[in-house]
Amino acid sequence: MHARMHARPRVNAILLTGARADSVGLPVPGRPLCDLDLVSLLRLGLVGKLKRVLLWLLVVYVSIPVIIKLCPSIQAKLVFLNFVRLPYFIDLKRPLDQGLNHTHNFYLEPETGLKIGVWHTVPAQMWREAQGKQGDWYDSMLTSTHPLILYLHGNAGTRGGDHRVQLYKVLSSLGYHVVAFDYRGWGDSDGSPSEGGMTSDALFIYDWLKQRLDTKTPIYIWGHSLGTGVATNLVRRLCDRGSPPGALILESPFTNIREEAKSHPFSMVYRYLPGFDWIFLDAITANNIRFASDENVNHISCPVLILHAEDDSVVPFHLGKKVDRVLTEPR
Repeated sequence: MHARMHARPRVNAILLTGARADSVGLPVPGRPLCDLDLVSLLRLGLVGKLKRVLLWLLVVYVSIPVIIKLCPSIQAKLVFLNFVRLPYFIDLKRPLDQGLNHTHNFYLEPETGLKIGVWHTVPAQMWREAQGKQGDWYDSMLTSTHPLILYLHGNAGTRGGDHRVQLYKVLSSLGYHVVAFDYRGWGDSDGSPSEGGMTSDALFIYDWLKQRLDTKTPIYIWGHSLGTGVATNLVRRLCDRGSPPGALILESPFTNIREEAKSHPFSMVYRYLPGFDWIFLDAITANNIRFASDENVNHISCPVLILHAEDDSVVPFHLGKKVDRVLTEPR
């Protein structure tokens, strides 16, 4: 009895300060007690779930840098993304399925036992003649006077990616032969990706084409995104040996892979983390991945065209501007 007599004044004091009855767990007139218990349980349940979600996010956030530092090969896979085969379920042996009715699929071996898949699209004005033709006919068309574009695609996807196919059609309609291929480790090509391997594949295809083209027919190298790094590697080699291509087109170029990785949207949540360079960027370098276009362009003697969208969210516009500034600096 004595305990109950002291309990009442404490409750009254709380209510006199203006606190709501239901906020302190007291019954509210006209509101069933069971409803109060249910609301409290729901609130506790939501808070508990939120805590668990936040804990899991924290665990994931901390685990990713640790895993990448311990296994730097994972970072290489994230650079190349060759395991992402978009669009899925397409037969690269049948470019016709992608609307390319004047394109031939074939395979070449840059190294013994290593096969890479290639598409050759002839100029659009030849499409009628191309119907039903085999590889020999496509090879013979390389001796025509039409210029040729060697297309070097970016990471992820294959030579059959929709945006790439649309570009082939545009270039073909403008009177160009278009040769596109999947580097080793991409699409239906054999092997595993590496910067050196990608550059070697591009050089092999270039030399293979050069042997078949008329000596007066120019070859233009077109690189997109990660392919711009391959393109500057290739063209630097060609210029160093005294045989530059007709021109180099860089679509969405970046200075080097470290700067691109640091500017990529995926790195945003870690960019200001102490040790970011040591954890993430050094892991890329450990895989011998550089794609140093800012260095390569100093050794390129052919004409260069840069294409870059100002709202590019993957390869920021300012990186393309930096490549342009290096190109235009007095040497």
